[in-house]
Amino acid sequence: MIEAPQLQADLAVVGAGGAGLYAALSAAAEGADVVLVSATPLARTASYWAQGGVAAALAPDDSPDLHRQDTEIAGRGLVRPSAAAVLCREAPGIVADLERMGVHFDLDAEGGLALGLEGGHSKRRVVHAGGSATGRRIVRQLSALVAENPRIHVLEQARAATIWLRDERCIGLVCEDGRAIAARGVALATGGAAALWSRTTNPPGSVGIGAMLAQAAGAAIADLELIQFHPTAVTAVKGREGFLVTEAIRGEGATIHDHDGERFVEELAPRDEVARAIEAKMRESGKAHVWLDMRAVDPEHFPNVVAALQEAGLDPTTELVPIAPAAHYVMGGVVTDLDGATTVPGLYAVGEAACTGLHGANRLASNSLTECFVFGQRAAIAALAEPAVTASGDAPAAEPIAMPSRETREHLWRDAGIVRSAQGLHTLLEDAHPLARIVGECALLREESRGGHQRSDFPHMDPALDGNHAVIRAGSAPVFESWV
Repeated sequence: MIEAPQLQADLAVVGAGGAGLYAALSAAAEGADVVLVSATPLARTASYWAQGGVAAALAPDDSPDLHRQDTEIAGRGLVRPSAAAVLCREAPGIVADLERMGVHFDLDAEGGLALGLEGGHSKRRVVHAGGSATGRRIVRQLSALVAENPRIHVLEQARAATIWLRDERCIGLVCEDGRAIAARGVALATGGAAALWSRTTNPPGSVGIGAMLAQAAGAAIADLELIQFHPTAVTAVKGREGFLVTEAIRGEGATIHDHDGERFVEELAPRDEVARAIEAKMRESGKAHVWLDMRAVDPEHFPNVVAALQEAGLDPTTELVPIAPAAHYVMGGVVTDLDGATTVPGLYAVGEAACTGLHGANRLASNSLTECFVFGQRAAIAALAEPAVTASGDAPAAEPIAMPSRETREHLWRDAGIVRSAQGLHTLLEDAHPLARIVGECALLREESRGGHQRSDFPHMDPALDGNHAVIRAGSAPVFESWV
């Protein structure tokens, strides 16, 4: 046991990406005192590097219902209808709120919001800030607001290690350095787990920390077999391995070609289709990549992508870009309801750390930033209704979080990559990392191919599994549950 907690708040937020920042600001706007725990300095999180935009039905010929339909189609029969309805209904208001907070989205020639088209969307509905610098612009602005807000206390370069429980209720958390925070509610906004795979677009810290914290506290997790592989990640360019070339560039006319110069895939099909087509072409040709041709795209629309490649010695305005799929987004995470509440009272999860069922088996492009804000706000408000917590000296000791080894990351890429089989998945059950084992268990349970889960031994989708999510509760084996 350690001494009495050093801090007390209404809400403790773990993670300072888009979801965490917005949750903290939403709670502070309600008059709450917030402690924000960030493993990195503010404005240096995974959201900062997000090139996609914020998806919302804003055009005159669009509607939340059309947005919902596109979300469900992309999700391949696994999208939780109620989660999609909430996101699509509340998304336009989120864009307006971000503008009120000082985020300047890109405008069209008439002075209205410039709406981009991305894969799987039937309408132009993605707003950007600074072209492909959307995450950077939003996180920078929200970070500035957090830093100047007197109700938000920021612990930078601090890491959550243990969820503090009392009578099976979450009443706070303990950091690695032993500092404890008592709070009505704790919101995990720790990002995803795609950096568990050796080839990834994600920063090194995206290794499922939220899922490990929550599971250790007794919360259910789900759908860790459902991995979105982004089709256009740079390869064979020194210093830019895994660098993501945003889907919006394909929305503006970039094309994908094989080594004979032929186009072989519909570039704006949902990501799982494009990634599989590229992987199949690479396997057929024996080549380690295909080519992205963005020479006809106005470089001023995507300045950070162009600059990053030029700094690495490749000029995308005159040269083809070598690309191959990389692990990008895990649809699974900590099971929550539509207010971000987990199965442990007082514990919440938002953003990529959470699994509301919104993304189903394949996330619709740019729904993830929207999710951060919609559900970040809902979780913050819900957490403030939890019972007040009185600080006492019974906080638990900090427990180290398991980090993946190089071998684990290579193991997942080899045996839980774009196409899997029972033989490879069984080997994951012996891996040293707990989440690698759970990925194997969930992927073995799902004896079908659907979205971000493709099995060579079960190549077809099983309609009997529509709406069924692989859920792990209290350390037991995964079982299918249907969510509405």
